[in-house]
Amino acid sequence: MIQPKYQWKTLPCDQAAAAELERRLKLPPLVASLLVTRGLVNPEEAAAFLAGSMEDLHDPFLLSGMREAVPRIRQALENRERILIYGDYDADGVSSTALMICLMRHVGADFEYYIPHRSKEGYGLHISPLQQARERGVTLVLTVDTGISAVDQIAFAKEAGMDVIVTDHHEPPSRLPEAYALINPKLPYCSYPFKGLAGVGVAYKLATALLGEEVPASWTELAALGTIADLMPLTGENRAIVRSGLRSMANSPFPGMTALLKTAGWKSGEVSAMNVAFGLAPRVNASGRMSHADRAVKLLVTEMAEEAEAAALELDILNKERQELVEQIVQEALLGLEAKAAAGKLPDVIVVAGEGWNVGVVGIVASKILERYYRPTLVLGIHPETGECKGSARSIPGFDIYEALTECADLLDHFGGHPSAAGMSLSREHLAEFERRLNEFAAGVLLPEHFVPTMVNDLECSLSEISLRAIEQMEALAPFGMGNPCPRLLIRGAKLVECKPIGKDGKHLRLTVAQNNTTMEAVAFGKGELAIMLAEEAELDIVAEAGINEWNGSRKPQLLIQDIAVSHLQVHDFRGFANPTAKLNELTGDLLKCPGFRTESVAALLNPDSEILDHPELNPASLWVYDRRVGAVSANADDPETGAAVITTLFILELPKTPVEWNRILASFGALERVYLLHPKIPVQELLEPPNRDQFKQVYALLRSYAAEGQSEDKLISAMMARTRLSRRMLTLTMDVFEELGFIARSSGIVTVMPSPSKRPLESSVRYRDLGLLAETEQMLLRAKVSQISEWLRTRIQGAS
Repeated sequence: MIQPKYQWKTLPCDQAAAAELERRLKLPPLVASLLVTRGLVNPEEAAAFLAGSMEDLHDPFLLSGMREAVPRIRQALENRERILIYGDYDADGVSSTALMICLMRHVGADFEYYIPHRSKEGYGLHISPLQQARERGVTLVLTVDTGISAVDQIAFAKEAGMDVIVTDHHEPPSRLPEAYALINPKLPYCSYPFKGLAGVGVAYKLATALLGEEVPASWTELAALGTIADLMPLTGENRAIVRSGLRSMANSPFPGMTALLKTAGWKSGEVSAMNVAFGLAPRVNASGRMSHADRAVKLLVTEMAEEAEAAALELDILNKERQELVEQIVQEALLGLEAKAAAGKLPDVIVVAGEGWNVGVVGIVASKILERYYRPTLVLGIHPETGECKGSARSIPGFDIYEALTECADLLDHFGGHPSAAGMSLSREHLAEFERRLNEFAAGVLLPEHFVPTMVNDLECSLSEISLRAIEQMEALAPFGMGNPCPRLLIRGAKLVECKPIGKDGKHLRLTVAQNNTTMEAVAFGKGELAIMLAEEAELDIVAEAGINEWNGSRKPQLLIQDIAVSHLQVHDFRGFANPTAKLNELTGDLLKCPGFRTESVAALLNPDSEILDHPELNPASLWVYDRRVGAVSANADDPETGAAVITTLFILELPKTPVEWNRILASFGALERVYLLHPKIPVQELLEPPNRDQFKQVYALLRSYAAEGQSEDKLISAMMARTRLSRRMLTLTMDVFEELGFIARSSGIVTVMPSPSKRPLESSVRYRDLGLLAETEQMLLRAKVSQISEWLRTRIQGAS
């Protein structure tokens, strides 16, 4: 078995509604079904979603504050006032700043821009740069992707003689700044129809309000970059803006955009939201995380190709450094958390802090820890001299982290963000109380079901339905991202044909799966550790996204696995290794790298007199030996019943020397998920065979012929081996049966056939039944295929339950 990482929920599909969409809009069945599962049942709404043109954008003047902001900016342009663009250091803030620079250049403004340093200054507006800007003659400040919480800073600017126009999309606080204009669709009094704009989306709306139809189409590239990077929903206006931006990127007039795409591996052709999310966004963000966001801004707005290529290379190097730093901090953070998790003492809200941790990457670290433990997570870097803690939070559905921080506002120097992500700063002396208060708040909000991650699937289908044509049809729903994810397909009962780790250190998996004469390749990124847990011919349940693999002119469907499960007991074949204990240690080491796998869940099965029991380097904590009465008993567990209950992985190191009931063995290990066969092979000539009457008649006839007056057992067996082709072991055990029935007598190595034995049926002999059990076990575990052994064990589990 392999348990899925997520709880799977498949969206319901109204087949009648899907058929109506298919008929009215002339859609392929798969696309029609996907639209219905996403709530687009009305044909007009579905058609509008599929079209998604820029003509559908709302009037920017529906945004509150826009009617005040536009005349003030025009006044500044007419009077040649000095304008300051004040942005943020993440990808949304960088693209917002770049878009405003394009706007200011377009209208010939006298302007400058400023983005604070992430680690030295932190998020938001700061009085010092505002004061310096005023000294340089700035009279109008335009904020992008920031400012909605800057009450004191904007009050300072106002008193210093500067008007401030805030464009932002973050959650507004209860007390708003007294700016000249506040433009934010999330303001409680703002009636703008679409609330999901990114910071760059709001900036784009300001540009359209100023320029109308004169807005260059290429500016949607910047809006698409920030929208995707900030994980905004790709629905409504965002969908139209991002579609336009992605189309423009393929032949971008921005040298920086093209250079960055090529650095991220793009060569030519269409640009996808995935190219932006996993190629552009991390590199742009790396600028602000590892250095200063100004480097990314300059890349995006440069008009020089050579300058763009050099800057893109710099960001690529910074991104690689960022990846290494993130991994280092993750490992440091996990040191304490692993022990708490093992002891079952992991708090509802995880708060970890480290001295000297780079605050530019703590948000990524928080995301990785959340993914591991599925709990709201806050990661903070502590300044070693001042004790100031700056951090980022990532949350789970059902827990509004911004609301939680608001409850702790008296402990914080600053905070801001969304329900799912936020940033904060506070003094080290408040850290313990901060963690306590967060968990106190969580206790009143979180329920057990909140800690079970859920994966929503669009449709259940078969491999045969995932054709090239179907995948191409699904692209009509793109671009995919937050709020409009790539369709997830549930495939049940696909047989594993091949499994191979790929990538650096085998981090990923390449699978070949088959179902009803359809074979398909699949890739599972970040799941390389599962290779040791997937057995030959396992039946897989898969949640996957469908894509097209293009290589040397060939195009074929490919699955991108998101989650995987095996619902049956798996058997892994490592029979015949010369050193089974060394192989066991190797396999256990690999298994322990798998999430949630523990040493206590491993058991090895041996004979009671096995020399391996004294092996000093044996890894498993639980050793069990065969017992003919109950199947298996513990050789070293303090509490055998509890020990058996947690065993999920059983290594068979030796075959039993005496008969055992396998259904009893398997019943003892009620949680068993996988069995590894590591027992040595027995020479073919020594194998036991299932006993039968004809065989026993033949042996008895030979005994009467050779040993009527007594014969050496060794000579007798050698003679019968030549006549019967039975093994020495088989003949010895056959004579054990005859001895029990009184047909022969043994004494000092001499076998004598009894002249007038009592007539007794073979089935009355305990040793006859034992021989049958031993022979069945050996025939199966030594000679059968893995699929046969799996079925044999599953049958015995069912018989024991």
